[in-house]
Amino acid sequence: MSGERITFGAAAIPEPDRDWLAAVERLPIDSVWQGGHVLPPSPTGEVITRLALMTAWTERVRVGTSILMLPLYQPVLVAKQLADLDSRSGGRLSVGVGVGGEFPKEYESVGVGLRDRGRRTDEAMRVLRALWKGGPVSHHGEFFGFDDVELRPVRPPGAEAHGMQPGGPPLLVSGRKAPAMRRAARLGDGWLPYLMSPDAYARTVRTIEEEAEAAGRDLAGFQWMMYLYCSVRRDGEQARDDVARFLGGAYGDKPREMLDRIAPSGTPEEVAGRLQRYVDAGVRHFVIAPAAHTGTLDVVRLAAEEVLPRLSVPDPVRVAP
Repeated sequence: MSGERITFGAAAIPEPDRDWLAAVERLPIDSVWQGGHVLPPSPTGEVITRLALMTAWTERVRVGTSILMLPLYQPVLVAKQLADLDSRSGGRLSVGVGVGGEFPKEYESVGVGLRDRGRRTDEAMRVLRALWKGGPVSHHGEFFGFDDVELRPVRPPGAEAHGMQPGGPPLLVSGRKAPAMRRAARLGDGWLPYLMSPDAYARTVRTIEEEAEAAGRDLAGFQWMMYLYCSVRRDGEQARDDVARFLGGAYGDKPREMLDRIAPSGTPEEVAGRLQRYVDAGVRHFVIAPAAHTGTLDVVRLAAEEVLPRLSVPDPVRVAP
């Protein structure tokens, strides 16, 4: 398992806000994240637009998509957009990708078949990598085709020592099912699942490692991440109420019993105990998504200042000589 340090990121919920981001950058937080549907049922932003705002409104932290529903986008266009944002941010982008599907009309409206979204995502990831590598690229696949094209990211004045990351931003695969795990093992730079218990996360680690071995791929440098809905409060009952109100509607008559397995809540000490189980399962970077309608900065602050210091990477298993 790569990485001997636990780090935290924060999801900018519900929308990126300049003052909120400035406050988060003063905390021991390594990254900030936002997603965004194309045609959501509520008036929320689109992921590339939100990403542009976050790169402009931050200076230190990495900035990521959680997630970009890649099959909805033409990959040559999104490769250019992400390359330019990465270059202008000084190489601070991370790109979480997934297939979505919960809003079928999004696919219908942009002319993409819902059943094709997995294969389309795999091909689009290969296109992004080829274009970000530099030089002329030709590609002829199931969904996309072009000959002898070259992507040239912008290089802002004074950015000679920075610019886009070599090979482009890391591609982090999101999801919960077997196809997403295979995609992470074969094409991804990391694994960024959500709504998953520690035991389930441990199973995904084993699956990804097995898939990577079968593909002959070395996972050195692979990023083991978790997008985690949670609430941390001085008052543990308030935190549990936060999560029940924020996520409980989707879980029927017994939300707290079910949510307790996938959305930690409580005091800093209680949440640290739950997150340590994820660390033991393999997580090395948490994206803290405040499961609360108010006071989200307080949730992130308590997580960063009082939960993170309580976490530790397990000692490696030593094999007797």
